[in-house]
Amino acid sequence: MTDALWTFPAIILAALIVAWGAESAQFYVSRGVAFAALAWLQTLPEFVIEGTIAWRQDVHLMTANFTGAIRLLVGLGWPLIFAVAATSHFFRTRGHILRQIELEGEQSVEVMALFPPLAYFGLIWFKGSLTVLDALILIGLYGAYIYILGKVPPRAQEEEAEDLPAIPRRVIALSRRKRIAAIVGLFLLGGVSLILVAEPFVESMLTLAFAIGVSEFVFVQWVAPFLSEFPEKVSAFYWAKSPKKAPLGLLNMISSNINEWTMLAAVIPIVFSVSRGAIEGVPFDSFQRFEVLLTMAQSFLGFLFLLDLRLRLHEAAGLFGLWFIQFLWASTREEVMVLYAIWIGVELIRLVTGNRRATAWGAFREVIRSFS
Repeated sequence: MTDALWTFPAIILAALIVAWGAESAQFYVSRGVAFAALAWLQTLPEFVIEGTIAWRQDVHLMTANFTGAIRLLVGLGWPLIFAVAATSHFFRTRGHILRQIELEGEQSVEVMALFPPLAYFGLIWFKGSLTVLDALILIGLYGAYIYILGKVPPRAQEEEAEDLPAIPRRVIALSRRKRIAAIVGLFLLGGVSLILVAEPFVESMLTLAFAIGVSEFVFVQWVAPFLSEFPEKVSAFYWAKSPKKAPLGLLNMISSNINEWTMLAAVIPIVFSVSRGAIEGVPFDSFQRFEVLLTMAQSFLGFLFLLDLRLRLHEAAGLFGLWFIQFLWASTREEVMVLYAIWIGVELIRLVTGNRRATAWGAFREVIRSFS
């Protein structure tokens, strides 16, 4: 447990380094590509944990870890971004309440990219298994997402450079060759540091969790994903402390959501099949199917919230409240599922009647048209 004394600050520093790299890179590649790279570096520990469980062929725990990781991002991560931004806004404006975080038009790519893997997971849930073919399709969806991001032009330097922290601001002021080397160096330094620190950090936290009597299932579903996702939370909160940059924190979380619904899910049947020495699907029993369905419902509700490119105060509070209930009282998951379904129904009715605008869809179409 003494490892926590050095791994905790080390992982915070590593997360900040890759965040600086992403902030610098957004002026030379699209912001989405920069944040997709950031999401990859940040979720590497989660991939290691999920791959290890899949190699052991423990379907119960691999489902627990996968669903818990995604539900933590949406149910805890998104609301905490809002809470940090709202707290900062409150003190900066001497008492004014932040009502919403508003995304930009180009960030509609990330919002709309949430829908295809969610829709496809409906089929996975229906057939009750996750196969290598499913993995290939999910990888294809992620590839299409990255392809679209790559078409989005980079940010104009004069647009936001003056608001950057000292290190990214110095990076973009360098000559072209030095600037590229500095950005790559930040990503490599932060990424390698995350990889080296992640295992002792998680192991020290594991020891602590078991010492205080956390059950195996609860640990794998909630504690391990929280620890493995810690780097992205550090980066996201770093941006969220400035209300103007809060959308970057939310964008960071959305990118990680897409990564986990596609690439993390794809890892499961591939590693599972290699471990068994044959191409086999991962079967889900009724309990595991419900976990997948509950996770899909939460993410789909979050997707509906972001369709107008805004996350409002009551929406963030609702996502947190429903997650917190199931976290504290696991027996209430069926009731929480009903609440998700009711809220989804309400939002769909609002969408059909025009009370909620699908701004993200229109903005996404504009982004696609700009490629031609």
